[in-house]
Amino acid sequence: MAKFNLTKLCKDAQAIVRKHSPEILTGIGITGMITTTVLAVRATPKAMMLIEERKLDLETEQLKKTEIVKTVWPCYIPTILTGTMSIACIIFASSVNARRNAALATAYALSETTLRDYQDKVIETIGEKKESVVRDAIAKDKIEKDPVDTNEIVITDKGDTLCYEPLSGRYFRSDIDKIKRALNEINNMLLKDDYISLNDFYCEIGIGETKIGDEIGWHIQGGLIDLHFSTQLAANGEPCLVFDFIKAPTYDYNKWL
Repeated sequence: MAKFNLTKLCKDAQAIVRKHSPEILTGIGITGMITTTVLAVRATPKAMMLIEERKLDLETEQLKKTEIVKTVWPCYIPTILTGTMSIACIIFASSVNARRNAALATAYALSETTLRDYQDKVIETIGEKKESVVRDAIAKDKIEKDPVDTNEIVITDKGDTLCYEPLSGRYFRSDIDKIKRALNEINNMLLKDDYISLNDFYCEIGIGETKIGDEIGWHIQGGLIDLHFSTQLAANGEPCLVFDFIKAPTYDYNKWL
């Protein structure tokens, strides 16, 4: 019989709470706001009664605003406390998310820098031609792991050549000249606007946006965008143009890190 480990159970529970703290705090905040509304509605009849009693005590038909507040504020203490706690929970949840996003951006930037340094060193060590051979081998592996037979082919009316874009894992019809022209147009936009998203590129080559496409992109300070093209044989026996980005798109691209 397994021994009950209370310490491990508590530690696991703390880890779960820490991991999901933004969701938990947001849920508490929303529940608290609903409760605040309910408490305010319930307190109002009692507050109105106290106002009428106070009018009788002072023998007046109209109380001053300061007198009204002084009379009814004890009725709304639970409402104020619950509302304050709810707002604090929502603000803290937002703060936790902001810290996590900042940490994620930093980690991504470090990984991207490490990868770029590694790629530069590979080219320096084995030469550009051999590095291109390595990229071709990687392109071959990608279409073998994601065969065209299991995918829908996007029709772009920009050509008839079967193409594969590894980042989104999509096959589509185009041709190398159209893709190169789209790349030139995207680089012109990059020079003009300082940054562009991955979705901008996808729309330019006619394959449509993705959910992550607005979250990653390029900044002009990282240089112009360039592609590596590789011709491979798809699973159905058809020649397939596979391309990838020499410099991958990065997170938080609209401000240079």
